[in-house]
Amino acid sequence: MDERTLLQDAPLVVIDVDPALRVSGWNRRAEQTFKTPQGAALGRGLDEVLPLHGAADSWTSLFEDGAESRVWELRGATGQPMLFESWWQVDRGGDGKPRGATLYGHDATARITLERRSSLESAMLQAIKEYLDIALWAIDRKGTFLYQDGKGVRTAGMAPHHYVGQNIFDVYREGGDLAGVDRALKGEAISALPAEVHGMHWQTWYIPMQENAADAAVVGITLDVTEARRSELELRTKLELIERQQEVIRELSTPIIEVWDGVLTLPIVGLVDSVRTAEIMDNLLTSVAKTRARYAILDLTGVEVVDTGTAGHLIGMIQAIRLLGAEGILTGIHPTIAQTIVALGVDLARVAVFAKLRDALKYCIVQMSQRKPTTTVR
Repeated sequence: MDERTLLQDAPLVVIDVDPALRVSGWNRRAEQTFKTPQGAALGRGLDEVLPLHGAADSWTSLFEDGAESRVWELRGATGQPMLFESWWQVDRGGDGKPRGATLYGHDATARITLERRSSLESAMLQAIKEYLDIALWAIDRKGTFLYQDGKGVRTAGMAPHHYVGQNIFDVYREGGDLAGVDRALKGEAISALPAEVHGMHWQTWYIPMQENAADAAVVGITLDVTEARRSELELRTKLELIERQQEVIRELSTPIIEVWDGVLTLPIVGLVDSVRTAEIMDNLLTSVAKTRARYAILDLTGVEVVDTGTAGHLIGMIQAIRLLGAEGILTGIHPTIAQTIVALGVDLARVAVFAKLRDALKYCIVQMSQRKPTTTVR
């Protein structure tokens, strides 16, 4: 059996071409790989049988000095590019001119695609480690560090792989989220709340790994959230300050003043809505009960407009004051407010209403003086 017969059944693609790059040999593996029978390939140009995907590529490079192997990108039969990895030998005559060439190769599309994807993923991982504030780490089933790297590791003042070989349950015996590690070792994926370690705030994701993950049982992604945590605390402090300021403003906008013994006055200024009216009622009723006041004067001189809902609340406030044993008095009602109250059909016959606060105060003093018990002289 001669050499050419052996090559017909070789596990590699074997293609012979003449100096004009016409196909003169085409084995069975070539038929299977390129889905082209031998009879359809022989005598045709190699660039016709196996068109290259890149316009700049050319099969003439087979006869160039120095080139002996290459990955060719072909236009596959299905329309998808094929990566053909090949090696070749050039047969030259005594004058040095090529008399033909033999290619040996195989379809390397799957392997090279995987290698390129792995290379891309490796480059992406390297970029993530270098530019994001994270620490990537991995431990085995006993909790021993197998890997530790990333910008976050350096930010914390440690060298890459600082804890490799040490056990996570020993390293973070105090201050670490060991309960989360234990749950992840049992197969549960966890996103832990931010915790303070190494003087910084970190948020960690624990990812259980499959059995064949290079002995790694859990991979951790730890993100440095120190700045976000600091901003959160600053924002919370500001919000608390704003709430305290708003409380002071509310108290100043509706001050409850004891203008006389047993007489409270509540001057209301500005816009009055249902929410503010409810707050005013709570504060006023509390003050009436606390001071055991006999009269509570609501001075509406600083309020020009209220809606029907708010007007109803004000009347309800007068009724609530009466339930506490005191008398509610209205003063300074603006004409538009009077129209709203009338539109509600509220009967104010039993409510004392005065134009000015002075008149209301005078009324309270007179009423209290008339109720004073008389002293019998013996």
